[in-house]
Amino acid sequence: MSFASLRRFFLGSSVVHGPVAAISKHQLQRPEGPRKFLLARPSQGPTGPRPLVILLHGFGASAAQLLGQSFPPSPLAHWLEIAEREQCLVAAPEGSGHSWNDAFADARVNAKTDDCGFIGALIDELIAAHGVDAARVYVMGVSKGGMMAFRVATELAPKLAAFSAVLASMPLNSQCAPPQTPISALLIASSTDPLVRYGGGNFLKNRRQAGAMLGIEASALVWRQLAGLTGDAVSHEFPHRQAKDKTRATRWIWGKDPQQLQVSLIRIDRGGHAEPSPTRRYPRWINWLTGAQNADFETAELGWEFFKDKRAAFVGPGPN
Repeated sequence: MSFASLRRFFLGSSVVHGPVAAISKHQLQRPEGPRKFLLARPSQGPTGPRPLVILLHGFGASAAQLLGQSFPPSPLAHWLEIAEREQCLVAAPEGSGHSWNDAFADARVNAKTDDCGFIGALIDELIAAHGVDAARVYVMGVSKGGMMAFRVATELAPKLAAFSAVLASMPLNSQCAPPQTPISALLIASSTDPLVRYGGGNFLKNRRQAGAMLGIEASALVWRQLAGLTGDAVSHEFPHRQAKDKTRATRWIWGKDPQQLQVSLIRIDRGGHAEPSPTRRYPRWINWLTGAQNADFETAELGWEFFKDKRAAFVGPGPN
């Protein structure tokens, strides 16, 4: 085995194709104490209000890992290239104890902090102090962060233009009320994810981090019904990039106009608990534990494609 192969096996790989936004450390005072977040800003000065993308890390991870500053390589670190190219801000808040209070009533190790309040206050702060366009605020979370994204979309919908939950599902037993405000949603999930059951329920080995789940298609249906998108979807199978990759990716979109409400579901068949990416590849030993990583699209780029034309229906302070 070559050195390059050994490196990919143990460390994975990360390829950056363009300039990236610079990262700085910040904190926000909250009733539970100071809450930390990272902020990525493009090198050029502001020419007007900018979009904001809030990224939520998974269980046991961190804002630094999510933005590619620590091991293992994170596919969502590609957002740094998007931020520089598209002149948007990217914020990565830090969860409490490397987790989130995501409303799963039967999760054993859920954080107890007011994370929706923190994220709502963070949005307000970045609008006030960093020139964020209040009509163009988006949230994307992965794994436990994706579960938190569902709660944020449920409780802070007036502050958001769209959200994305990656490798995550809604709780079957929730601590909060069902969503009431329609909002565009992008769901990315794997049919054979060993940690998030596609059809709902839970896995015994993952019960500490997440309780019983509603299921991916059932979660998509919640947001479709709320948006009145109950008709047929437009489907598309992504071109396959790597012959050795046994996974396949298919996208369904409800809602024809990208400037209006849409719900989209991307399903990775034979995929595992890994965000699709051709440029940020998890170590192979991690793939053995969590399943195969698809390489047919860049998760962050699909997120930006879905987000960029959407605007919040209501712009105002909203709830904290």
